[in-house]
Amino acid sequence: MKTRLIAGAALSAALALAWPATAAEEEAAEAEDPVVATVNGQEIFQSEVILAAQSLPPQYQSQVNMLFPLLVERLIDMRLLSIAAEDAGLAEDDEVKQRLEVQKLDVMREVYLERQIAELVTDARVKERYDVFVAENPPEQEVNARHILLENEEDARAVIAELDGGADFAELAKERSTGPSSEQGGDLGYFTKEQMVPEFSEAAFALEKGGHSKDPVQTQFGWHVIKVEDRRTPEPPSFEEMEEQMHGEVTREVVAEMVEGLRAAADIELMTPAEEGQQEEGDAGANEEGASEEGASEEGSAQ
Repeated sequence: MKTRLIAGAALSAALALAWPATAAEEEAAEAEDPVVATVNGQEIFQSEVILAAQSLPPQYQSQVNMLFPLLVERLIDMRLLSIAAEDAGLAEDDEVKQRLEVQKLDVMREVYLERQIAELVTDARVKERYDVFVAENPPEQEVNARHILLENEEDARAVIAELDGGADFAELAKERSTGPSSEQGGDLGYFTKEQMVPEFSEAAFALEKGGHSKDPVQTQFGWHVIKVEDRRTPEPPSFEEMEEQMHGEVTREVVAEMVEGLRAAADIELMTPAEEGQQEEGDAGANEEGASEEGASEEGSAQ
């Protein structure tokens, strides 16, 4: 049944190509892509305006309706310049042909790369790169901690004594801490070992959830009393979160492999400026030597 439906669709498409479009079909096509202006009888279609809008910066592309009249005027100007260039006979101009040849090569290269990337950057390869990333970047354990920063060890030990007596850590941090997190009750949020200075991290990660340091911790910032509120090992980023990055990495890898393969199969010879200079000097020396020999020969003949 499915095969017959596909065959029927193909036949319909073939008939559509074989038979001229009806007036109704032409009207429908015009309704979908109406003419927005004519320049010396040449039509400018709405689709051309939309295509021109795609070249605008992203912040303007969402304002196509507002910018539509300006884009139409711009396309009119461009069409006028194109007509003027044609009238000037530039279609057969040597400089124009040379520039077009360069553009042709650029477009061919872009299309070649796009097709190779579409073929070689597969979903499976992107997923494989994600799996390697996850294996090579296991999530690090994090702690959620508070701290009270004090200027000297004596004050820090006095705070620890209050905590041992049942004082609320967050309230003490607001009252006694000299650090910028005091207003938040000393809350530092979640962090990994590498995100804090070593002395602080070692002490914080050695504490159990809910425990506070029994001895002050000295760092370059002062004396700390630390409490660990929570510990966790976060999940790795999902494939959906990393897909765009992984796709980009695989694409760059594919292009590099492609260029490397082309280089390996090519006959490439580099001519450095130094080599060219030496060649010119050699030629000049040979010419001077030949001239000297010729002069000596003439002198001998004269004698």
